[in-house]
Amino acid sequence: MSRPDLAGRVAIVSGGGKGLGRSFSLDLAAHGAKVVVNNRNRVVDDEGRGPADHVVSEIRDAGGDAIADYHDVADPSSGAALVQAAIGQWGRVDICVVNAGIGTGGMFHKETDEEFEALLAINLLGAARLARAAMIVMRPAGYGRIVLVASTGGLYGDVGLSAYAASKGGMIALGRSLAAEGERRGVLTNLLLPYATTQMTEVGMADEFASAATAERVAPVLTALVDQNCTLNGQLLVTGAGRLRSASVVEWGSVLLPDDLGPHELEELVHQSKTAPPTELNGALEAFFNFMGEQPL
Repeated sequence: MSRPDLAGRVAIVSGGGKGLGRSFSLDLAAHGAKVVVNNRNRVVDDEGRGPADHVVSEIRDAGGDAIADYHDVADPSSGAALVQAAIGQWGRVDICVVNAGIGTGGMFHKETDEEFEALLAINLLGAARLARAAMIVMRPAGYGRIVLVASTGGLYGDVGLSAYAASKGGMIALGRSLAAEGERRGVLTNLLLPYATTQMTEVGMADEFASAATAERVAPVLTALVDQNCTLNGQLLVTGAGRLRSASVVEWGSVLLPDDLGPHELEELVHQSKTAPPTELNGALEAFFNFMGEQPL
């Protein structure tokens, strides 16, 4: 069995002070990476130390190397600042884990514009800023591993998840685009869709699931994904409780539209389309040519 070897690599983990981010930071460091642990300081202890400081102490106590960063990812300057922190300390950036996010819920028609946009500012725009800043330095270097921590909420949506699902769905589309753009330059981007018990998810989670779906059981997937020998790119990986499932975006068969189309005919055509095997497509252009060239059912 191969073991991830991140010796000499420099990693950034946004939202790295708690939950999944903490587990990611600790596991990356345990496999040799130097880590910028980012977490905004909403709450500090009596010594003025925040979540990132405590994770850095854990890493250093175990013999690793790490520094703390306190930028709020909603700040437009945060992405560039995080990358500069890594370069200033160690001269490079090899791994970027875009993890910071919030998970407030609410019915769409009841949310205010401010509530909806605040979530997008952190989960989607914050993710894009950090990923862009990392891509800017990784492409010329000819190497990089970017992981966007998204959610199955972004694939499927659900009641009360409109803003959260929109932000995570946007991350999924962003990540697949980055994967296409960066591959030729040695920069691989993947998406991790975790099931884990954290401050965000523990409310309402049954005990049997909460005890099995720990953040620590997700971290090894992340670490293996950013190893130099991992060639996966543009993948959606659902993981938790010691399990892994690959996900994707698919389309079913094409059907011809009749001259007169009503609601009942439309429902029947959708049903007919789904009788064909699903096709996995790797980009919008490929999907277009597949659609235009396929023989209708």
